[in-house]
Amino acid sequence: MLAKITAKNQLTLPKSLVQAVGATEYFDVEARGGQLILTPVRIQRGDAVRAKLAELDLTDEDIGAAVAWARAPARVPAMVNEPSMAYDANPAKPKKTVAKRAHPKK
Repeated sequence: MLAKITAKNQLTLPKSLVQAVGATEYFDVEARGGQLILTPVRIQRGDAVRAKLAELDLTDEDIGAAVAWARAPARVPAMVNEPSMAYDANPAKPKKTVAKRAHPKK
């Protein structure tokens, strides 16, 4: 199809092409190899995002907690068979316990 660009650099897209890509207000425009590539862009409005959050029953606190979790530094899981405390190069020797003898009855 042929389309003409105006003196103000405006281009009217043929109705059949617009219908083929669906109703959209915005296009991403890219020049590639001497061609203009138009890609439809669907911009989500704030009310659509809020409606989705309400549908998922997410609160402001839930969103805040998720953002805090995502920004937290990664934690390395502990090895399964490793003790959680650091190793001591000179461990203390265990104290010996002395059993008391039972005295014979007189």
